[in-house]
Formats: sequence, structure tokens, C-alpha cells
Amino acid sequence: MPRFSIVIAAYRVQGYLRACLDSALTQSFHDIEVVAVDDRSPDHCGAIIDEYAARDPRVVPVHLPVNSGPGRARNAGVERATGDYLLFLDGDDTLAPGTLQGLADRLTLNEDPDILYFDHVRTYWWDQAEPSLFGELLASAGTDVFSVRDRPEFLRLFAMSSNRVYHRGFYTRHAFAFSEGIYEDALLSYKTMLTARRIACVDLVGLEYRQRRTGASTGSPGEKHFVIFDQYARLFAFLDDQPHLDPKHTLRPLLFERAVSHFLFCLDRRTRVAAADRRRYFRRAAAWYRAHLPADFTPPADTKWRFNALACGSYVHYRVRALFARSGDAARKLRRIVRRPLAVRAKRALYKLHLRRPVDPNLAVYSAYWDRGVLCNPAAIYHKAKELAPHIRGVWVVRKSELASLPDGVEYVVPGTRKFYRAVARAKYLVNNANFPNDVVKRPGTVHLQTLHGTPLKCMGLDQQRHPAASGGMSFRNLLKRVDRWDYVLSANQHSSEVWERVYPGSYRILEYGYPRNDVFFSAPPDRVAEIRAGLGIPAGHTAILYTPTIRDYQKGFTPRLDVARLSRALGPQTVLLVRTHYSYGKRAGLERIQEAGPVIDVSAHPSVEELCLAADALITDYSSIMFDYALLDRPIVVYADDWETYQATRGVYFDLLSGRPGDTPGAVARTEDELIAVFRDGRWRDAEATALRTAFRERFCRFDDGHAAERVVRTLMLAPDTARPTRPSASAPRRDGRERDGREPVAL
Repeated sequence: MPRFSIVIAAYRVQGYLRACLDSALTQSFHDIEVVAVDDRSPDHCGAIIDEYAARDPRVVPVHLPVNSGPGRARNAGVERATGDYLLFLDGDDTLAPGTLQGLADRLTLNEDPDILYFDHVRTYWWDQAEPSLFGELLASAGTDVFSVRDRPEFLRLFAMSSNRVYHRGFYTRHAFAFSEGIYEDALLSYKTMLTARRIACVDLVGLEYRQRRTGASTGSPGEKHFVIFDQYARLFAFLDDQPHLDPKHTLRPLLFERAVSHFLFCLDRRTRVAAADRRRYFRRAAAWYRAHLPADFTPPADTKWRFNALACGSYVHYRVRALFARSGDAARKLRRIVRRPLAVRAKRALYKLHLRRPVDPNLAVYSAYWDRGVLCNPAAIYHKAKELAPHIRGVWVVRKSELASLPDGVEYVVPGTRKFYRAVARAKYLVNNANFPNDVVKRPGTVHLQTLHGTPLKCMGLDQQRHPAASGGMSFRNLLKRVDRWDYVLSANQHSSEVWERVYPGSYRILEYGYPRNDVFFSAPPDRVAEIRAGLGIPAGHTAILYTPTIRDYQKGFTPRLDVARLSRALGPQTVLLVRTHYSYGKRAGLERIQEAGPVIDVSAHPSVEELCLAADALITDYSSIMFDYALLDRPIVVYADDWETYQATRGVYFDLLSGRPGDTPGAVARTEDELIAVFRDGRWRDAEATALRTAFRERFCRFDDGHAAERVVRTLMLAPDTARPTRPSASAPRRDGRERDGREPVAL
């Protein structure tokens, strides 16, 4: 029998669940079981739980047949639990290192109390931690064991499910269970505390209580929040049925104050009670107040006016006092608006005029790489929409410096112009692989698709807060405003889905369709590949190797990571080295001279990275997301990582690319220039070990691409939903036999 049964309820937390499970399973105290309950989550929670259960026998997977809510999920976990103590976690919570050992030591010291409370810290999505308000109260208990009749002040502890452990015998003997609906943890918290005869506390900060921006069960307004009145009514009915728990009614006034404070907390938050529902919510709260008011109750001094407003049932009185309290903030906001520059105000006024016009149901606006042209996933969707939905007019946002590179017949607008604001104001569909400007408004009835532009190895979004060199002064507040416009986000694999949910918290839907830009890998005929190679200047019969170093956040400008001229000479005369620097670097100083001196071709300005991949027999890269796309071609990938430790520290990564573990590393690895040359000279770039690593890498990261991603997007967004293909295509690749698409064997080096 384990000492702790950790019950984890998981629903729509795929971006956080691994961290939760890891925090429990990597504790220094090992005598545990983790009962992980998949509450019929529509994302990858169930698969993640099964993955952990397959490699750690302490994980007990439970899959509910229907979504039942957090209360029933926890109840299902308790039924499977066998430990001495129950610890409940939500799938987005984590335990601090050393927590279980600290709890085990205190339980032994206190001779196994009914409940042991511990402290928590709130962790916010903007990478800030805030201590709880209860540290001093917990510390005041010392090593005492007591009941709340002896120490009623402990009823003020935060009423949640995860900041305590319950003796399982005590819990099951009294048939405790979570009720349906939200706020179920408050009801159970008070019922167990009132019943327990032996309570202990420790001021150990053990729980990291995540405050998610979106996705929490209490994070969106609606009728579900009205259940709070029923939950607290059940609490007082529980006291009525068991008068021995509070024989002198000394605890009721404090419980009443906690309940009413909870009602008022929800009333003041738009994420709980919508403006249209507040008057009705207030009436329900006032009725509950009158029905359960204890004799001789005295409202707390600091919020007395709020309690008095409920007592007299006057919503008008409550609103007047609340507005008066906020008037100072409103005045400061008005002063900021008045000072806004005239030019900005004029532009916004013009834009607002366009926003009053009807949405054009047949207009789509596209942009890629911050308006650099017809590129990437938006380009593939644009071309597929012309084929499947020709009634949709596509307009591209393109900066002036890139107009000369536009294909013939492409309709465009220049960012910041009147035509631009007219287009984005009226378009039904807005498609981008980066983001539209902050002042673009998400209109009702419009569809914003964020395609993104690669599988993340490096830290993205909110995770960049921990890496200042990578954020480049980014405003994370503005980032989240842009995220709030997204309706859909594309994903190419489960890893991406988990990361996007966490680093870009929003209410969008993830489309696990693969990347439309990769569709060409499945459809390009051999003669097209030969044409691309000839256009690049690759001689017939030569091996082409594409080298794509990514940007370094800790450096300014392009600094070559290796001597490409030396590498080219070492590869031999039958090999052509294609060098593509990151698009943000601009002109590549020095590459022109190297190109003239030997078989090195600078392809940095080539408009299509997909065509470069089709032309290449192998890829050399460092940390660029191109490796995930190139893996679809099932051709050799070599990782050249001369600054891995520095890159990890300055940018942050999601997994160890150099570990050599199947699924992490896509092929041979070199840490120095000499090692890189040796990898090719010795044939390790395409030997059996490299092939096995590449196969595992493809299985992990190439699951959803099958050549029809753009079609699925167009059918889902622009055509009838029932014409869309399945949302999770099976993994496949253009070729699995190691041969090139044009039938040639790779040239031996």
C-alpha cells in the first residue's frame, strides 16, 4: 500500500499535464501511486496518461467513458486509490520538489491526522509567482493537532482541493465525494474540515497553483456560475443534518461570511458573471443571504457596504458604490485617451468607419512572415482556396520592399494604407503565420486563422518571458491581445498542440491538420524536382546538401557558424552545398565571394524553402524548425550544434535535440566542424543508426501531414464543415524507401 495516492483529474490540459505528472513522479519520496483520470478529454490528455503509465508502474490510468466534470473525475480516481493518504491535483497544477517528503515527515510527527494542510503559491501565465495569504496562519498551528471547533480561524484557509492531504480511511469512512458542477471543491473542503477531529498544518509551500489565462472551469461567464448558491446551500444543509458538528452555532457566522465573500468575488469578475447576468446573480445572492443569515451576524468591517447591499437587496445601491470606487481609475484612463497622438486617432477613426460596413463573406486577407510575400502556410491555403473556393477573393498584405517579388496576378495591399485598413476591416477570413497589427479588430462573424510557421524546438510565446534575449523587448500583453483574435491554430503534431495551448493561451480551436506548406512534398512530380534542381544550378548526378542555420538571439547579424568553403571542399566535387541563412538577416556578407570560389550556392533569397527541401538530398541544420518539415521526405538530417549550451541558456528549448534518444534526435550529430566533416566522410549521415533515429523522429513529429492539409483548412473554414477530411490524418511520407522522388539514388561521398 503506497503512502500517497495522487489523484489527477485531466481535461483540456494537454499543454500542462506532462509538467504535472513529472512533478509527482520525480519527487524524492517514491512511495506513491498516481491515479491519472482522463475525463474524456478531446485533446491528447488520454494519450499522455497512457504514455506515462507504460513507462512507470506507479501510474494508474483511468479513462472515463463520458466527460463528467472535475468532481466526478476525482471521485473515479478515489475509487481506484489504495494509498494511506489522498492528494488531489488538477492537471495543470504541479508539486514543488521535496513536497511529498515534507508531508510524509509531518504526517509521521503528527501520528497520521485526518487532514494535513500545507501552503501553496499561485503561478501566473505572465511568469510571476505570488505567495498565498495563509502562510502565517499555517505556521501558527505549529505541531498541534486540533479540530476547527477548537481553532475556528482555520475555516479561513483557502477552500480548494489541492492544498491538503486526506487520510483515505477518514475520507471513505464518512463517504465524502465531490458534488457535480463547479465550486465543488469549496463544498467538500468545508465538509471535511468540519468533520475532522484531528487536523494538522505545515507551512511547507508544496503546491504550485497555476492561474491559467484561459481554459479553467471558472474562467468563462455563464449560467454554470449560479451553481455556487446550491453548493453553499448544501453546506448549510449538511450542518443542519449533523448538529453535533456545531452545537453552539459558533461556526455558522464564519462560514456564512466565507460564502457571501465568495459570491461577491464572483460578482465583481467578468470572467465569472457576465454584465447581462449581474442583476439576476445579485438577486440570487440576496435571497440566499436572507435565507441563511445567522443570528447576531456582523459583516466584516472592510467590506461592510457590500454585505449591507445584499442584506437590503438593492443592486442599485451596490452598483453606485462600486462605480464610485472605480471612478479614480476611469479618470486616469480618460486622460491617457485625450493625450493619444492626433495621427493615430485619425487612422483609427478611418478604420472604425470601415468596421461599420458589412463583413464581405467572400474576402480573405493573407499575410506571411510579417508581410514578406506569398509564402509558407498562408500561400498554400491561398492557392487551394482558389481551386476549391474560387468565390473567395484573396488579398495579400505585402510590404513595399517585397512587391517586386510577387507572382503575377496577386492582388495586394500595403500595410498601414487606407486600402489595407479597408481590407482587414471587411474581410471574413484573415490568415497569417505571424500576426496582424495590434489595432486590427476581431469582428463578430469573422474567422482568424493562425497557421504559425514551424514545430517548436525553441521556447515560444509566454515561455520567452524566462529568456529576455529571446523576447527582444516583446510586449506579452500585446501578444495575448493578438492571441484573443485567433479562432483556429494549426498544428503538425501532438508536441506542437501541447506547446501552443500553453504558450499562447486563448479560446481558439487547434486544428491538427498538418502544415499546408508541406503538401507539396507529397505531390511534386519527379520532373518538377528536376526542374527545381536545374534552376538552382545543381549539376546532374550531383548530391545537394542544404545547410540552414537558424537565428541566434544572443548575436546581432549573421555570423557563420562554420567555414562553408572548407566544408564544401571536404564534401568533394560531386557535392553541391546550398546555404540558406535566416530570412531576418538580410544580405549575407561574404557568401557571394564563397559562391564564386567553389560549389557553394547561396539560396537565402530563394522564395520557397519547400522547393529547396525537395531539391536537397540531405539537410544540415542546427535548431531550425525546417528539420521537422524535412523529415517528411525521409532523407538524411545532420544536426550541427556547436553552441548548444549557449543556445539552451539564451533561448530555451523543449527537448534535448542532442540526446540520441529515439524521437529527440533526427540523425547524426556533430559538435565541431571536424566532426561534421567526419560524419559525411565516414558515412554516418545515412547509416543504419541515423536512419533509425530519423524514423523515430518522423513518428513523433510527422503525424498529421499527408498532403491534404490545405484542403482540410479550406473545407473547414470556407466551405461546408461536413466536407472537411478527418482532423487527425495518419502519419505518412512522400517516400519511405530512401530513394529520391526523381528515382535517383543519393550519390555516395
